[in-house]
Amino acid sequence: MASRLGALVLLLAMVAAWLAADVAGAVGPVFNVTDFGAVADGKTDDSRAFLRAWMKACKTPGRPAVVVPRGGSYLLHPLVFRGPCRGYMEVRVAGVLRAPAGLGAFRDCREWVHFSNVDGLLVTGGGTFDGRGATAWALNECPRKRDCKLLPTSIKLGRVRNATITDVTSLDSKFFHVTVAGSHGVRIHRVSIRAPRDSPNTDGVHIQGSSDVRVTDSAVATGDDCVSVGPGTSDVLVSGVTCGPGHGISVGSLGRYPGEEDVRRLRVANCTIAGTSNGVRIKTWRGGSRPTAVSGLVFEDIVMRKVRNPIIIDQEYCPYASCRRESEQRPSAVRISDVKFRNIRGVSATQVAVKLSCSEASPCRGLELRDIDLRYVRRGVATQSQCAHVAGGVVGGTLVPPSCI
Repeated sequence: MASRLGALVLLLAMVAAWLAADVAGAVGPVFNVTDFGAVADGKTDDSRAFLRAWMKACKTPGRPAVVVPRGGSYLLHPLVFRGPCRGYMEVRVAGVLRAPAGLGAFRDCREWVHFSNVDGLLVTGGGTFDGRGATAWALNECPRKRDCKLLPTSIKLGRVRNATITDVTSLDSKFFHVTVAGSHGVRIHRVSIRAPRDSPNTDGVHIQGSSDVRVTDSAVATGDDCVSVGPGTSDVLVSGVTCGPGHGISVGSLGRYPGEEDVRRLRVANCTIAGTSNGVRIKTWRGGSRPTAVSGLVFEDIVMRKVRNPIIIDQEYCPYASCRRESEQRPSAVRISDVKFRNIRGVSATQVAVKLSCSEASPCRGLELRDIDLRYVRRGVATQSQCAHVAGGVVGGTLVPPSCI
């Protein structure tokens, strides 16, 4: 009898420990979404329960935690978790959050889960944001039309400060997986982002109008850019990212819309890019009136594995047939300067491993190529460089292919 009682006590202790794991690390009051009515059957809309839990936590000082227990699937319609809040907010997602199928629930919403105007935020817990993109990708007209309807982003950080997303998975977003906009002091760390290689516009992390952003030690496999940096962005670090499949790590596209702000001080380092259409890329549209500037970029210590365009500057970017047919094809107004490519090595899937196609209206200045070793996937065939409108630069160390600067 004593042994059975001991075994029962041990079992209860294990269950208690398992349940406590959902809130481990929370140092303040805990607000479990199931206590606010979440059903977690994957079919019932749990949005109101999540909002009630958030609003209660948001009014609580200290470090409150909104907890989403593991073992359940929570159907969420588009949500905006608004601040400001009284304390540092934690959202601990251990279960699976599921977006609605198709686009019917989104109407005019451009985001699925949106954190807005929050200062102090942690999103973690080991759970999954399932965007169910396969139910909507066929409705994405952007690959075919210049002016198109965009699908909703899975996770948006809008006007947030001091925010971290770590140890979660974003799966099959309908559009971008994570967007950082108008924000400062954002850390995206140990995040897994996955979508098929043919899923349209499923950028892994898109950063725009933001500063002091770090994307580190993450794995991104998508149908578009693994990380994309848009206008008005400065002081960004991308490090320890494994990218592929997808379109690589990109700055841009830039220069399409009037009033775009500059991109300054980006460092991409210690990354592996495999099986992508591009490696590290700067892309700008033709035309434009305001001379947006791109400067202070460093791409270094990067391994390429069968990448089609390992190093590319493309100032004639145009993914739509409509813009290629336009009679007026003015050169890009975007000015590119002080860009360094250092210690980039591996295998190119095309013979042209380095392509620097700059604007004839504003040639690239201050480029650096140092210790580049990119071999063609076909043995015995040398890789090549191509340059257009490059106003000099600095080269040094190993240069395979030979520099065209």
